Amino acid sequence: MADQPNLLERLTAFRADLAERAFANPTCGREHAAFASGFTDSLVRQAFAAARCAYPNPNPSSGERVSLVALGGYGRGEMAPYSDIDLMFLTPHPRAPWCEQVIEATLYALWDAKLKVGQAIRTIPELLSLAREDMTIRTAMLESRLVDGDAALFGEATERFRKEVVAGSAAEFVSAKLAERDARHEKFGDSRYLVEPNVKNGKGALRDLHTLMWVGRYVHGVASPAELVDAGLLTHAEYARFDRAERFFWSVRVLLHCLAGRAEERMSFTHQRELASALHYADRPGKSSVERFMHMYFLQARSVGDLTGQFLAQLDEQLGAKGRRFALPTFLRRPRRLGGFVITRGRLALPHDLFLREDPRRLLSLFAIAAREKLEIHPGAMRVATRDARLVEQVRDDPEANALFLEVLTARDQPELVLRWMNEANVFGRFVPDFRRVVAQMQFDMYHHYTVDEHTIRAVGLLAAVERGELAEDHPLATALFRQIGSRRVLYVAVLLHDIAKGRKGDHSILGEEVARELCPRLGLDPGETDTVAWLVRHHLLLSHTAFKRDPSDPKTIDDLVATVQSPERLRLLLILTVVDIRAVGPGIWTEWKRKLIRTLYEFAEERLRLGHKQRGRAEEIAMRQQQLARALAWDEEPAGAHARRLPDSYWIAEPPDWILDNARQIARSDAALSTPEPSVSIEAGPEGATRVTVYAPDRPGLFFRISAALAGAGAGIVDARIHTTRDGMALDNLLVHDRQGRPYPDRRRRQRLARAIEAALRDDPLPSPPEEGPVPVFEIAPSVTIAVGASRRFTVVEVQAADRPGLLAALARVIFEGHLTIHSAHIATYGERAVDVFYLTGANGRKLSAEEVARVRPALLAAASHRPASAAAA
Repeated sequence: MADQPNLLERLTAFRADLAERAFANPTCGREHAAFASGFTDSLVRQAFAAARCAYPNPNPSSGERVSLVALGGYGRGEMAPYSDIDLMFLTPHPRAPWCEQVIEATLYALWDAKLKVGQAIRTIPELLSLAREDMTIRTAMLESRLVDGDAALFGEATERFRKEVVAGSAAEFVSAKLAERDARHEKFGDSRYLVEPNVKNGKGALRDLHTLMWVGRYVHGVASPAELVDAGLLTHAEYARFDRAERFFWSVRVLLHCLAGRAEERMSFTHQRELASALHYADRPGKSSVERFMHMYFLQARSVGDLTGQFLAQLDEQLGAKGRRFALPTFLRRPRRLGGFVITRGRLALPHDLFLREDPRRLLSLFAIAAREKLEIHPGAMRVATRDARLVEQVRDDPEANALFLEVLTARDQPELVLRWMNEANVFGRFVPDFRRVVAQMQFDMYHHYTVDEHTIRAVGLLAAVERGELAEDHPLATALFRQIGSRRVLYVAVLLHDIAKGRKGDHSILGEEVARELCPRLGLDPGETDTVAWLVRHHLLLSHTAFKRDPSDPKTIDDLVATVQSPERLRLLLILTVVDIRAVGPGIWTEWKRKLIRTLYEFAEERLRLGHKQRGRAEEIAMRQQQLARALAWDEEPAGAHARRLPDSYWIAEPPDWILDNARQIARSDAALSTPEPSVSIEAGPEGATRVTVYAPDRPGLFFRISAALAGAGAGIVDARIHTTRDGMALDNLLVHDRQGRPYPDRRRRQRLARAIEAALRDDPLPSPPEEGPVPVFEIAPSVTIAVGASRRFTVVEVQAADRPGLLAALARVIFEGHLTIHSAHIATYGERAVDVFYLTGANGRKLSAEEVARVRPALLAAASHRPASAAAA
């Protein structure tokens, strides 16, 4: 045991040495992983030897034997620097005392060295019994390796494992591993194109390659990936892609562990920058080093997905020939038209290897027929399509080829699936070169969850789901409007092209419009359809930006929107495009509150377009809402009229009916309780994703600042704020808030704490201080202040963009208060790490800001947004 204390010292020195090696030779990750495994062997053997020295046994009995076995990745001989060590201690009989002493001493030595050890103590019968029931144990045994101890015992275990567990159970094992893979994908985001992927467990990452090896080893007994070629599961070219992807992922994983100083598998935005630098990626015109690095990552992940499909389909064929098919999902509907293609075991296949080369249009027919007839494409056909994909460039201008592409794009049933197949075969990008430019194009921010091509394909899939009526519960308006549009193919093409120019220099909406005007005629759209698609691409952010940044109760907001939209058909198309675009950004991005904002804006704009006059309908809407309130509260004409006269017209337009009802009850309770008005704070459950805070208090300068500072100090973030002043000098502010994790406050006690914080801020004379700064943001966002004098008839609209942080809104509100300006409405939006706060302001005289007030407030707001003194911001 004398050598035991130096295990930790050896491990610490080794990790420092490995990090130095990794950064000196960053692309040799697989070699570094093998080096780490070899060093771990030496540590484990040292601990095992010390344990046997501590408990000498010169004449062991037949039951006093131990095999020290490495499992999992350690058994495979590949370890990241901070990976766990998976060990099995194999003994011939249940726990002989000497065996237990040696095992315990070995484990304590490893634990003292701060190693994370997963251990199991098994006899051979226990091992075989557990392996039959547990696929995890069965998989670990596939990669088991003797590190030290009794070789004969280990040899007996492996031989019996192969004969008694593995033999005859190939289909069962493959099905279980596929189910396990699907569950893992679901847990880690279920996409190869997440912008912060998991290099070990993510879809298309290392674990997917390991799964292929496990299956190959279980079914064919292969010892290395190269042997998958001899087993007929990969071609030589596919093995080369396998090897290239594995080398890349191991290089990334080893560096990631070294950078994090722990077992880190998720590539956060911070680590992505460091990895790009370590791997010597450089900036290029139009693409930063980190974007180039992540582009390579996503290309490798896509390659793994393609290899997985080919591998499993080939395996299915092999097992099927033996009557043991594990049944990949297939479409069983019998096709009507095949266009020369054939059906092989229910899948669309080629009659011979040169079939696509004879007529490159067949590259598109393959996918069009698959979409039309709901057929899976045979892996052999996918291989040939990938090989011959470049030939599709010859028929880009062919009308029949473009019609076939449009058929795939506009298929009602699962266009997303077939487009993804087309993308993975490289046919998509070669037929539409502009799309090829966004394949694996990363969006380096915390708002978008997927690469541009994945986002686009998901949006097309969501559009088809809306058309089929499958999302009617979530999107009733979009579902209803789809039945009213004049040209469905216009909408599908617009969704395809809305982000087609992402990653280029300049505004992607304007550049995308140019792409649309060039591509749409090629696809067969007439001039009118082309013009509509180009308009939709140019303005695809118009509805969301207006809904989230402008006040819908301000008539000028509707005037400007309608002046741009100009037709009900464009408005319908834009609404549907906006919904699928937001939904396709990622899970949790679409919220009930966003639905309300967009629907309200749509209804106001649709009414204006339908009635044809900018004021007609507004008075009727206000009167209707006031009558609804009176009926709900059973008010007589006099109290109903008095309440209606207290509140401005903008209030009745801006607030939804249920909020109007709750506001009226709160006002009535407050007015009845005291002769002198006192602040009243109500906090209730609001729309999905937020909590509603209503403050009814005597109006005074700095009121909104006090509220926002109190909320920020309590850890709440304001999602939206609508500020109203009654004609008798009371403020009625409706706010939506969420907690630091972006969630609502369902717990009543937490809501009460928020209310008490606001009440204290409203009572205290000293102005509350905004909270301290949060952590340094990952992304550098240059703050900006835009002041739009013409965006409203009555107010000056000020938009501030900055890196989001706790207390940002309170800091901005303080600047506005100290500048003697009045906030009439505030609209707060966040896009990942970027905050966009919009204020409707008037100056000290109650009118739009003067030139002097603008000159004074702009640098002060910029300073608050950027954490700099106002003098520095002005300079």
